[in-house]
Amino acid sequence: MFENLSDKLERAFKVLKGQGQITEINVAETMKEIRRALLDADVNFKTAKDFTDKLKAKALGQNVLTAVSPGQLLTKLAHDELSELMGGRSATINLSGNPTVILMSGLQGSGKTTFSGKLASYLRKKGRKPLLVACDVYRPAAIDQLETLGKQLDVVVFSDRGNTDPVSIAQKGVEYAKIHGFTVVIVDTAGRLAVDEAMMDEITRVKKAIAPHETLFVVDSMTGQDAVNTAKAFNDRLDIDGVVLTKLDGDTRGGAALSIRSVVDKPIKFIGTGEKMEAIDEFHPERMAGRILGMGDVVSLVERAQEQFDEKQARELQKKIAKDQFGFDDFLEQIQQIKKMGNMKDLMGMIPGVGKALKNLDIPDDAFKHIEAIIRSMTPEERQNPALINGSRRQRIANGSGTNVPEVNKLLKQFEDTRKMMKMMGDKTKMQNMMRQMQAMQGMRR
Repeated sequence: MFENLSDKLERAFKVLKGQGQITEINVAETMKEIRRALLDADVNFKTAKDFTDKLKAKALGQNVLTAVSPGQLLTKLAHDELSELMGGRSATINLSGNPTVILMSGLQGSGKTTFSGKLASYLRKKGRKPLLVACDVYRPAAIDQLETLGKQLDVVVFSDRGNTDPVSIAQKGVEYAKIHGFTVVIVDTAGRLAVDEAMMDEITRVKKAIAPHETLFVVDSMTGQDAVNTAKAFNDRLDIDGVVLTKLDGDTRGGAALSIRSVVDKPIKFIGTGEKMEAIDEFHPERMAGRILGMGDVVSLVERAQEQFDEKQARELQKKIAKDQFGFDDFLEQIQQIKKMGNMKDLMGMIPGVGKALKNLDIPDDAFKHIEAIIRSMTPEERQNPALINGSRRQRIANGSGTNVPEVNKLLKQFEDTRKMMKMMGDKTKMQNMMRQMQAMQGMRR
């Protein structure tokens, strides 16, 4: 995500030289490099110029602390300015209606239908009861695609096959939601070009008929500056409430994310970061700025982890660790939960400093594949009690998993080291609790 832009901005900050102060002379070359990096990322020209002008004005004359280099100070200022450029604060989705009606709009191929499914899944996790409404009557199998997603997510899909009027279908869908107690209605419409007057008129009539609480414009982030121009055209007709950027896990230059807010004056509300239904994030400008500048995004990483790990499972796992009963089945379950959080390179990029180290390293999405194969080649008894795995069993496991004995040995050693560390951490927590209790008792005696 934004890898090329991140590299160029990093090089731009290295250009900065100077002692004690950032001056007009030593900052000029850096600003030129930053503007060039933004333009290469397909950022709107006026946006790129305004950004560097504001950054330069903030940077000039700033005193540089002994422990901070001019480049580091400018990176901090650039982070604040990038965050402001993308909206400053995160914009939440309006869920005030009963039911809340969300209208999806966008070009063909922007990932609108897939994102509708992701949004339904996301809102259900937030305690809502979503209904998907299939209003794309033009694209072959569009209704089938949405119904397939609905079955996969266990979300109800409303369709009116044979009806070719999207306005009528949308109205019936909202009415169906009211009768059956759905709290959110997500209306998936056909993709359309902004220059297609008949299609733009149609979606305008859909919006007027159902009066949505949110009108979202879904755009493929890989289209760069074209995405911004299209968003502006749709906003002029529909007065959208927010933008959704999809395919941010692809070869994204970053122009759309950095330009949309300043050109269209509408916030980015969500981003799609992969093909999986869990690959949806709320858009946080300050976090995205941190990732662009290689500072990581620990908060988003923790939030993704919290979505996958619930308290009940954590307590059960803690009990197993305390009793030294943590086995390979538990280990396999932890791997499955990590995989649900997203692709490994994206997750590692959220850790400060790690993203830069991994930029030339290809981390496959199936990074855990050989580990899972080894564990699944074990018997239930072996998973529960790894001490049973002797030489002949190791050879059998290696043969069954398509690996070799050294790889099996390596996993067994890593697992045992992990189990010891987890046990030690559990014992440490117990000791800390006992110390607190003793201190409390001493306080009572006094």
